Amino acid sequence: MKLIQEFFQRKSKVMPGIIAGLHTFGAKAQFNPHVHMMVTMGGMTAKGEWKQYDYLPFEMLRKQWQTVVLKLLREKLSREEIKRIQPILQQAWNNHQNGFYIYAPKQKGNIKEQLRYIGRYMRHPAIGMSRIVAYDGETVSFRYKDKKDGQMKIETLSVEEFIGRLVQHIPDEFFKLIRHYGIYGRRIRSLCRKILGRWQEQVKRWIIKMNRIKRRNWSQRQKEQSGQDPAICRRCGNCYEYKGEVCQENGRLVIRYTIDLMARKYLERMIGYQTGNAKKEEKSQESQPLRVPLQSSTFVWVVTNKKKSPTKW
Repeated sequence: MKLIQEFFQRKSKVMPGIIAGLHTFGAKAQFNPHVHMMVTMGGMTAKGEWKQYDYLPFEMLRKQWQTVVLKLLREKLSREEIKRIQPILQQAWNNHQNGFYIYAPKQKGNIKEQLRYIGRYMRHPAIGMSRIVAYDGETVSFRYKDKKDGQMKIETLSVEEFIGRLVQHIPDEFFKLIRHYGIYGRRIRSLCRKILGRWQEQVKRWIIKMNRIKRRNWSQRQKEQSGQDPAICRRCGNCYEYKGEVCQENGRLVIRYTIDLMARKYLERMIGYQTGNAKKEEKSQESQPLRVPLQSSTFVWVVTNKKKSPTKW
């Protein structure tokens, strides 16, 4: 962060805004610490004016970042440790003539959508539930993208090894993974917001307002990704209503939560249909409920006859 702040201060005499997020994991949940940053393309001058800036010398930052990292390592180590790892540090310097890795392509397009994506990415866990493809009680299989060839692959681990990979990324108590610097700092954030608002009114040049980016619910996120509203049945076009949650415990399907007594009776009947313990009654196709395979943990939705937009949940 100091590198970015010092660069803006030297070149433009401005204070930028920086949001930094620490990730300790890679694609396979292995230990791979790195930092993601969102940096304003400009900053606040000492006179309280906003100054635009549209260039960052990434090649220079790579070399500076390399120098800072190796210098910090030498400062934190004892003389005996430095002598022992000095060949490794020298090799790291020689093997990276262009500096350490900094990836910062120019972003174009919908700024709000990019901010949503980057903000969500900075907060995501080591492995999302959607990446887990199989679990049999002894092993866990999950998808990951191999950055060497760009292909999606499957890795299978024992439960113990899988848990071990995850718990190493649990931060210490009170340790902040996301930090704010510059004009986003806690001490001067409100003041900078007021100054920037006055400047925007005077020059009639509006920078995107973060408070206009509203948090989306699960249905909206799924619709943006797949183009299909998950609360609308693809067969009949009717709406789904949330009734409760069914999970698997000791090889049996049990009801974890229902919204009311009628929903519980309905889910009990559905479990009976799935397990074959209930008598199958002949029903017309219109009145028969939609049956879906219940997995280890399933949110149950029921098709209603209401052809209207589903209620937000």
